[in-house]
Amino acid sequence: MQFLRNRGGVARTEQLRRAGFAKSALATGVGNRSLNLLRRGIYAIEGADRDIVAAFQANGVLTCVSAARFYNLWQLHEPRNAQRPGALHLSCGSGLARDGVVDHARCTHPKHPYLPVAGLADVLIHALRCRAELESLVLVQSAVSRGLITTDFLKKKLPGNRNGAARAVLDFVLPRADSLLEVLAHMHFVRAGLRVRMHVELAGVGEVDCLINECLVVELDGRTHLEPRQVKKDRYRDNASVRGGLLSLRYYYQDVVHRPEEMVNEILTVLRHREVGHFAPARYAPGWVPPS
Repeated sequence: MQFLRNRGGVARTEQLRRAGFAKSALATGVGNRSLNLLRRGIYAIEGADRDIVAAFQANGVLTCVSAARFYNLWQLHEPRNAQRPGALHLSCGSGLARDGVVDHARCTHPKHPYLPVAGLADVLIHALRCRAELESLVLVQSAVSRGLITTDFLKKKLPGNRNGAARAVLDFVLPRADSLLEVLAHMHFVRAGLRVRMHVELAGVGEVDCLINECLVVELDGRTHLEPRQVKKDRYRDNASVRGGLLSLRYYYQDVVHRPEEMVNEILTVLRHREVGHFAPARYAPGWVPPS
């Protein structure tokens, strides 16, 4: 039972036999209903991972977004579950249409060592060809940030014009990203024509997430930034940015993921205000700053 739990609750006969479980033990498990025989040669326990079960039943391997959680990759959307079923992404190689299944190309790289899951390289290649650019970018960035793969390797695996859009996504992968918010925000800012530097060290402030057009600090706050102690620290950092002559704005998950256009438009508005002198130095508005 523990052996199967460690494998998502499902295994083939040969896997069980190699692990030292005799045919008689399997027969006993089926007899007392602690094991279920899904079909010939495939055993499962109650509560087995339904995606892994589906992969075994389809004689395929999970890939693309359906495999992301097995490599602990960031995902733009919550993985499919009972509340959010979605389509299952498999590589079956048969070309046969199945309801609720996106069947990807054959895998060409080593698969997961014991689960019916495609290798990381195939998972990312399939995602780059299948998913929207932001969704695939987040997956790739997560793997690159952890040193599991490189963009150069992926580009070599995506030759020709038909893979041009997939290669273009790789150009937005950052050398370092601490969260998916940084990846998404960077892409939105660059697409808007802004000059962006990430993870910039500022005197008296420390490292900031983004410096836009060398005058506007943009910080991206996740859940930990909502803790009272962190909120206080962030406000002091904002003050330090302003003391250093920079403007400062803060955005949250819902802004970056669900309202990116509003976020970008707000930043553009602030930059336009600065351009026309609304944040002008004291010499343009004499008398409002006491003499030092």
